[in-house]
Amino acid sequence: MNRPQAEPWVPADDRGLAYGDGLFETVLVRDGEPLLWPQHMARLAKGCRTLGIPMPAAAELDGLPARAGAGLKVLKLILTRGSGGRGYLPSPVAQPRLLWQAVDFLPQPQRWESGVRVRHCRLRLSVQPLLAGLKHLNRLENVLARREWDDPDVAEGVLCNSHGTLIEATCMNLFWQRQGCLETPRLDGCGVAGTLRAALMERLEIREVSMGPAALAEAEAVWLGNSIQGLWPVVRLDGADGSRHGSWKVGPVHRVLQREAHELLGYPARFTS
Repeated sequence: MNRPQAEPWVPADDRGLAYGDGLFETVLVRDGEPLLWPQHMARLAKGCRTLGIPMPAAAELDGLPARAGAGLKVLKLILTRGSGGRGYLPSPVAQPRLLWQAVDFLPQPQRWESGVRVRHCRLRLSVQPLLAGLKHLNRLENVLARREWDDPDVAEGVLCNSHGTLIEATCMNLFWQRQGCLETPRLDGCGVAGTLRAALMERLEIREVSMGPAALAEAEAVWLGNSIQGLWPVVRLDGADGSRHGSWKVGPVHRVLQREAHELLGYPARFTS
């Protein structure tokens, strides 16, 4: 395997660059210690099995967080199939290319405290069960969805699949409480199975459901979350046309799930409301 690079130079024939043939992970690292590392490595391993890319050795991966340095960092790992093959047909003997980069990170505590405004996206995610849950390099759908708005007051966009079923936000997972039960979209056809989502489902009873946007109209609380930003309460949901579809006041019901998430990430777990 090619050596990991902190300042990556990728040749034009790299299959990750040419075809999106690879995987990536973004890991929150605090003073050299990675958060939710087992969940990240489990997802990476699943992706490697699915794509048929050899998983890097544990010793090679486990040493990278310490190289991120002191303070709060985001460590990005990119694993491609490497170079070789003919067109879409890969070489029968893959020589993966592992790249990494660590950057400083500042969370947004005002979004933890006061919540966020989000909107529905017009784009619909394609259904492809073989790739469902993976954090693969083909993220054009997310790029196109994120281009739908430039209003700084809108923090995220909610995505449905081509059948109209709720899936996720552009870069976060979606959770809600309905009739006293915690729920999150089932990701068996598309979407990214986030590592914070996985860790919360190990701790709490969170039902995976296949439901349309009407479920949010029935919700007592809605959140967006990932392993970098933590958990944001949703206080307003707009349609793709800007019309208001729902609103919530941040209260104690939001803080229960938020405390669980933030304990996992080392973020503040106590709030004023």
